[in-house]
Amino acid sequence: MSEYDYEDLSLVAGLEIHQQLDTATKLFCGCPTERREPDEATRTFARFLHPTKSELGELDEAALEESRVDREFEYLAYDTTCLVEEDDEPPGLLDEEALDVAMQIAVLLDMSVVDEAHVMRKIVVDGSNTSGFQRTTLVGQDGEIETSDGPVGIEDLLLEEESAGRVEETDHGVRYSLDRLGIPLVEIGTGPDIRSPQQAREAAETIGMLLRSTGAVKRGLGTIRQDVNVSIADGARVEMKGVQSLDDIDELVRREVGRQVELLAIRDELRERGANVGETRDVTRVFEDTESGVIASVLDGGKVAAVPLFGFDGLVGREIQPDRRLGTEFSDHAKRHGAGGVFHTDELPAYGVEQEEVDALREAVDAGEDDAVVIVAADSETADLAIDAVAERARVAIEEIPEETRGANDDGTSRYLRPLPGAARMYPETDVPPVEPDPSEVEVPELLTEKVERYRREYGLDAGLAEQVAYGRRMPAFERAVERGVDATLAAGTLESTVTELRRDDVPVERLTNEHFLDVLTLVDDGDLAKEGVDEVLAVLAEEPTLSATEAVEEAGLAGVDDDAVRDAVAEVVERNEAQVEAQGMGAFSALMGEAMGALRGKADGEVVSDALREEIQKRA
Repeated sequence: MSEYDYEDLSLVAGLEIHQQLDTATKLFCGCPTERREPDEATRTFARFLHPTKSELGELDEAALEESRVDREFEYLAYDTTCLVEEDDEPPGLLDEEALDVAMQIAVLLDMSVVDEAHVMRKIVVDGSNTSGFQRTTLVGQDGEIETSDGPVGIEDLLLEEESAGRVEETDHGVRYSLDRLGIPLVEIGTGPDIRSPQQAREAAETIGMLLRSTGAVKRGLGTIRQDVNVSIADGARVEMKGVQSLDDIDELVRREVGRQVELLAIRDELRERGANVGETRDVTRVFEDTESGVIASVLDGGKVAAVPLFGFDGLVGREIQPDRRLGTEFSDHAKRHGAGGVFHTDELPAYGVEQEEVDALREAVDAGEDDAVVIVAADSETADLAIDAVAERARVAIEEIPEETRGANDDGTSRYLRPLPGAARMYPETDVPPVEPDPSEVEVPELLTEKVERYRREYGLDAGLAEQVAYGRRMPAFERAVERGVDATLAAGTLESTVTELRRDDVPVERLTNEHFLDVLTLVDDGDLAKEGVDEVLAVLAEEPTLSATEAVEEAGLAGVDDDAVRDAVAEVVERNEAQVEAQGMGAFSALMGEAMGALRGKADGEVVSDALREEIQKRA
């Protein structure tokens, strides 16, 4: 895709960053914030959710559309799940640790902390919360960050509870896991100050760096999510949710701009053609003898519904993003109502549908050569709901680009999710009293950029390793290790290079905790483990996390040996290579050193082995 003139298009973008906090307990109860595997669930229960009116008596459009999809929500509960998480008892008070971290983040973002924080309920009926709403509270406002293209305002900082984790679709609805529900989460919203894809990425990177500087945010896949709001002149504000990687943000903005540019071109073409949308029809009889497996599979009790799109010929199949067309937009809306997708005449005949059927279809709905027809094959109720949704989206295509919430795809494209929510989804939480945040004693953490410089200056780490450690997930473990007196280069290399090598060898390093690393590094510092054996001990701990570091050393067969045992092992190596020693003298050192270390299998420090080998070679030479 060629780069657009974003200034000419009046691009306006903003970000919403959602970051889980690494606190001991959840936001409104005392349950732990560790994630669990679905097969650890001890029981399940189900709920049906429906939208409620706000305090102004209004129904949110997004919640209303969600409720039209009749689904059962099943929840996986664990031995740590409490009644608050099940929505069977009122929530507790707002977690103080989470509030402290949120205020720390507010200070880093140069924000004003509110005098009194009120917890609000935000209606959510997609099943991601057992209560049908999410609790959220405003903590800070009116901040700012700097980018190379100018300042970006930070409008608000919210502290809220994380949603339940989506596990899978079921025959009746969706299955969720309650281990994630209630983990403290900050939501940071920028102002509409971003004017290019590159600036969007830089702003997200800066905010991410500030969040990690606290040392109190969770790391790993799914712990941070970015939503991106994009609009252009004559277009519409579109919110794209669930961006997992910073690397995707600039491409997502580029492709959304491209989508809106193409949709505006299609709109103008439709207007020039005098396009309009006809009435939906039942065209099942056209496909009574069809060879299309997709259509034939639903004809027993189902139907084929169609809508004629007058003046749409050639435009339904027009690409608006890579591998996505206007017809894909129609399909997204049909899928929201349970259909598998749509067929349209810009792509037919295909999928087993013959030309004769296409001709009969056009005749059945009075469509001419300049027109397009879209069909949905499903059970009768689904087909009717889906084709009505397609017809409505087609009518909108003639008029405007709709404001909507879209899901981010891995390739930088996006898909329709639901209408853009409005203010009608918020109302006060009556079970949690307001709190008065006090930012006066908030400690401003050292920024990661400052840590990099300090690690280079104080510990002599090179620039690359210093940045890896400072920005890495194990930064708190590194700082605790050097506080204990562990060699900084050993600690940094273990936490970054050694872990990377173990991961490449399919060692489950995600099971290793900071305590595992600290205990192993302490054994090395105390002389109870050779540094050459660190990788083997960590591999054992990754497979058996309940072992102590000392037990892992024994399990790996790396219990230390005394100096006499080292000299004996070295002497055996030299004896086996006596001819080489006589011929090369100290020139044989490098080759024999590797053999000697292999013989001792990491049971002795390399410097001790090196000294013993030099001494033994000198005696023989």
